[in-house]
Amino acid sequence: MRKGFTLLELLIVIAIIGILASLATVSYSSAQKKARDSQRQADLKAIQNAMEQYYADNDGSYPVGCGTIGGDSNYLPNGLPVDPKGGSYILGTCDANQYQYCADLEGDGTFTGEEENFCVSNLQ
Repeated sequence: MRKGFTLLELLIVIAIIGILASLATVSYSSAQKKARDSQRQADLKAIQNAMEQYYADNDGSYPVGCGTIGGDSNYLPNGLPVDPKGGSYILGTCDANQYQYCADLEGDGTFTGEEENFCVSNLQ
C-alpha cells in the first residue's frame, strides 16, 4: 500500500492557501490606505500648527501666499509636506485673514455619498 496524498487532498489544500492569501492581500491594502490617510491628517495638522504660529508671531495675520509658509524654516523646517502618493494638498482660501488646506482621503472603500476630505482652517 502506498502512502501519500490524493489529488483531491492537494487541490483542497491549494484552494485554502489561495483563499488565505487573497484575504491577507485585501487586509494589507486596507492597512496601507489607513496609514496614508493618517499621514495626510498629521501633515495637515502640522500645516495648521505652522499657520497658527505664524499668526501669533506676525500681529494677527496669516501669510498672504499659502505656499510661503513652507519656505520659512521657522515654521515648517522641511517645507510643505506632500501627499503620501505624491503631489500636493488642495488649497482652499488663503489670505491674510484665513486659510484652508484639504486632503482627499482614500477612506475605507465604502461609498458614503459624500466626498471623503479632511480639511484644516484658521482657528482665529
